[in-house]
This record gives sequence, structure tokens and C-alpha cells, in this order.
Amino acid sequence: MGLLSKLSNFLLCRWTCQDCCQSCWECSCCQPSDEEVEILGPFPAQTPPWLVNDKNEEKDGDSDNTASDPPVTPQDASPDRRRSSSDTSRSTYSLTRRVSSLESRRPSSPLVDIKPIEFWAMGSKKEAVQPAVLRKPYVPADDYFHKFEPQLYSVDSSSDDVDSLTDKEILSRYQLGMLHFSTQYDLLQNHLTVRVIEARDLPPPLACDSSRQDMAHSNPYVKMCLLPDQKNSRQTGVKRKTQNPVFEERYTFDIPFLEAQRRTLLLSVVDFDKFSRHCVIGKVAMSLCDIDLVRGGHWWKALVPSSQNEVELGELLLSLNYLPSAGRLNVDIIRAKQLLQTDMSQGSDPFVKIQLVTGLKLVKTKKTSCMRGTIDPFYNESFSFRVTQDDLQDASLVFTVYGHNMKSSNDFVGRIVIGQYSTGPPESSHWRRLLTSHRTPVEQWHSLRSRAECDRVSPASLEVT
Repeated sequence: MGLLSKLSNFLLCRWTCQDCCQSCWECSCCQPSDEEVEILGPFPAQTPPWLVNDKNEEKDGDSDNTASDPPVTPQDASPDRRRSSSDTSRSTYSLTRRVSSLESRRPSSPLVDIKPIEFWAMGSKKEAVQPAVLRKPYVPADDYFHKFEPQLYSVDSSSDDVDSLTDKEILSRYQLGMLHFSTQYDLLQNHLTVRVIEARDLPPPLACDSSRQDMAHSNPYVKMCLLPDQKNSRQTGVKRKTQNPVFEERYTFDIPFLEAQRRTLLLSVVDFDKFSRHCVIGKVAMSLCDIDLVRGGHWWKALVPSSQNEVELGELLLSLNYLPSAGRLNVDIIRAKQLLQTDMSQGSDPFVKIQLVTGLKLVKTKKTSCMRGTIDPFYNESFSFRVTQDDLQDASLVFTVYGHNMKSSNDFVGRIVIGQYSTGPPESSHWRRLLTSHRTPVEQWHSLRSRAECDRVSPASLEVT
């Protein structure tokens, strides 16, 4: 009887709900709610293999701890304990499904290194999941060498930055002399004053022009501008036959104060040569943002070599207009600026000669008046040439700037050719605009070229004197 009573009590406790005394599969309090079924879903027929392995490893690892715990008998297990165990199993399965879905969406070659999640189905210990750590993509060792730029690591004395050298080191290295000048900004007048005082120890003409090796002294002058605008420049008078010229000349630049602080003052010491293009001896560049413009100051600066060995010849502003009905080609000589100086005194006496060449034949020659004592002349003179529409395609206009000389022949300054035999892309562009816009004046600035350059690229230049 004792054995039978114990067996009946066991079966009743295992399969009968103690709250309502009904079978567990018929009892309403033991059935899961709709909300729990919707979240957790039905249990699978069998546990996933990877979860079984983890549970087996946990059991093996915790065998020592579980052996010391007292066994739990069915009589000791209450309904609340069984219910909490069931809830733990359901939440365990829900988390397992979420982990499985993450594993299925993981890319084949991830750039994120995630530590595998260790989950214990029945154990009480929980391990925190480590955050994802970005993994740097693997780059072969050979690819690192392709990123190097050898020119940055080469040892080349000529590539040293001049700004890192002192004036004494620059003077000993290049031996081009020194320049004394001062600057000051006037806030009331809104202009910058540059005073060119003197130069010292300039090299002889042989240093910049081997054709003048028979001359012992230079004829220096200083040309200055505010970079990046090199067109609006000033220049001093020429000092005859000296290597230590004294200028003592002042020049002003009308420029706002904030704009002046963004400019760089460039002073070039040039050797005057009446019979060829002037040669640049050396230059000094000083950023105006590094100095106190209002207070002003004086500086002795060592000259450094210039990449521009020869000065520009100047610029010429022209306007062209063709009237097809009258067969007239109108030419306006408006102005010129920063012409090459042809006289030892400050300024020159420039004039412009205009010559019409049809094919390779000189047809007509005209010239402007002579402007005395200036390198920035204003002409505003108009000339007209008779050219038919048939001859317009073969026509060329040769513009030559001369410096008037009463004692000898006129001094050549510069030349350009516009038309069929243009001397460059700017001249060709100006001529095409004329051909496509009849009866409309077409205006453009042109940089003058040397006689040798014009003769080399334009046959029309060879037909004039």
C-alpha cells in the first residue's frame, strides 16, 4: 500500500494541476496565453545542434559545481518553480531564434569582428556580449611601398626652401646683392606707400647676360607690383653704370587695407639694356600679412634668383571693327601699359606703327603720335584701312611699338600680328571674333612679343621693317 500511494501521489503531482485539480493539458491556467504564443511561437521538434553542443559543454564545465548541489526531488519542486522554468525555456528559444537570424544575415567577408555569443540554456550564469570592434582591412605589404613619393624623400640641395634660409645664408649662396626698401599704409588715404631706397653689391652684367661680358657695370632699376596682380606695376628710373644704386623714390598703390594684407609685395631688380630685352638680376618677395602695415618699417633683403630671367615687354589694348558694306577695317589704338623702357631717364617716348599685309605683301603703313616721357601711354587714336571681303580672309595687321630716338633709329619695344598669320592664340581669337561679329567693335589686351619670336611664327612679320 505504501508503494502504491507514493506512485499515485507522484502521478497526480506530475500530470494534475494543484490549483484546479484538472489535467495539465486541459487546465486553462497551465496553457500559455495568446500573447506569449505570438511572441515565442511553437516549440520545434528538436533543439538545434549548435545549442545542444553548447549545453553539453556547459554541463561538462560545470560538472564540479552541480555535483556538490543537493538534488531536487519532484516533491520539492513547486508549481511556481515549474512555471518559471517554462518561461526561461521560452525566452531562451526566442533569443536563440534571433541569434540564428543574425547569423544568417552576416556577410560572407565581414569587416566587423563580433565575438560569438555564448548562451547557456539552463545555467544561471550569464556572460555579457562584447561590442563590435572594427577590423582594418588587410593590405598586402607590397602595396605600402606604392604609396611613397620618392621625390619627397630625395636629398637634393637645390630643392631647399628659400624661406627657411636667413638673409645672410641667401647672400652667401647666390651673391646677388641686397635691396633696401620700406612700406607703410595710410588709413586716411587708403593707399600703400612703397619707398625704394637703395641696392648694394649687385653682380656685373655677365651674371645674367653673357653677351655683355665686356661691360663692367650694370644699369639697374627696380620694378614692383602687388601679387597676384602683376599688371599694375611701378618702376624706378635707371641708374647708370653702378653696382650700388641709390634710388630714393616713392610709389603708392590704391588698395583697401584688408585687401593689402592678402597681397605679396614683389620687387625685381632689373638690368637695363637698350639693345636687347632687360635682364632680371634678382627679386625680393614679402608677404604683407606678416608685417605691421600701419606702423611701417624698413628692410634690407637679400636678392634671390628669379625664374623669369627677362622682363615683359608690355601690353597693348586694341579695338577692331569691320564694315562689310563700306569695305573698311577700322583699328583703334586705345592705350599701352608697362612698356619696356628704352631711355635711361624715367619713362620713354613710345609710339605704335600699324601695317596692313595682304597675303605676303605690305599694303599700307600708319602710326600714332609719340607720347613723351611715359611707359603707360594713352593714345585713343583711330585708323581705317580699305579691305574688301575677299581680301579680309588673307589680311594681317602688324602692330609694332617703338621708342622714339632723335639721335639714331627708333628703339624696338615689342610686336604682335593679328590676322591670317597671327603670332599666337590670343591674336587668333581676336581675329575670329572680328570675322564673326561685323559692325561690332571687338576689344582685347595683347602682350607684346620680341622681334625674333614674331619672325619665327608669322611670315607677315618678315614683310615689315
